[in-house]
Amino acid sequence: MVRNLLKREQAITFVKETFSTHLRQALNLIPISSPLIVLDGTGINDDLNGIERPVSFPIKSLNEERAVVVHSLAKWKRVRLKELELEPEEGIITDMRALRPDEDYSPIHSIYVDQWDWEKTIQSENRNLNYLKETVNKIYAALVETEKAVEHQYPERKAILPEQIFFISSEELLNRYPTYTPKERENAIAKEYGAVFIYGIGGELSNGFAHDGRAADYDDWSTENDAGYKGLNGDILVWNPLLNSAFELSSMGIRVNKEALIKQLAIRHCTERSELSFHQMLLNDLLPESIGGGIGQSRVCMFMLKLAHIGEVQVSIWDPERKEKLASENIFLL
Repeated sequence: MVRNLLKREQAITFVKETFSTHLRQALNLIPISSPLIVLDGTGINDDLNGIERPVSFPIKSLNEERAVVVHSLAKWKRVRLKELELEPEEGIITDMRALRPDEDYSPIHSIYVDQWDWEKTIQSENRNLNYLKETVNKIYAALVETEKAVEHQYPERKAILPEQIFFISSEELLNRYPTYTPKERENAIAKEYGAVFIYGIGGELSNGFAHDGRAADYDDWSTENDAGYKGLNGDILVWNPLLNSAFELSSMGIRVNKEALIKQLAIRHCTERSELSFHQMLLNDLLPESIGGGIGQSRVCMFMLKLAHIGEVQVSIWDPERKEKLASENIFLL
């Protein structure tokens, strides 16, 4: 048992090193350091769907000013691009560690989050769907090459990804499966194509509901794109036969410009956020145009190593009953 766990740890390292190398090369990214905590009240922390509570605490040496553990680095990275004075087509990548205590436990969800968080400076003329698709294709090619390397290193881990990823808007997906829930639509399209990028996530669809939640102040989900739909963001999903479901590996997108930020804050009825420091920087043209996202490290490792539970590739907190039940199914958490 111990020997098997050690071999699994070695395999996890192999996956992470292989994929991060391919990703850095594909997107011209420079590895940098990143924070686990940021000050509260700055607008820097990711609000996710706007209801999740961050872990927070007072700092004695700062007169009890509160800090929060990051949810992700979506906005922090854009500020860092400015500070590092990166040119268009240059970017950054970091190992993000976060805590999301309101996350519901499942085989693919943990309160501990580990991502490759990346961000890249772009020209304003590249705020379009074609550029988004080109970037997705580069990320997907890195995933395909990683899976092939894993199969070469561990022949029992057979590669299953298709060579190409399929693109569809969330509105087109709704039209294709009008009676399905969003998750059922994702399952249907991922099973059909093996890998899919659903774009335009966060804005209201023709049925009056968003495909999924997105905060108002990082991804652009409201700008009309080249295909005649709204949104310059999306999710990379693959079909996971072990779980018999769609499997999200990345959420990403072209970031809001000043116009999109104003529009999306109004749509979400949170215009008061425009007074926060991050939003003021953006509204005063002090931040570069960018594209970025997060790619789940544990999710990628799960998929590449054909494992059934996220706890098999990361150390988190699980209730004893859950661990015992999984162990009875020969699923041993780290």
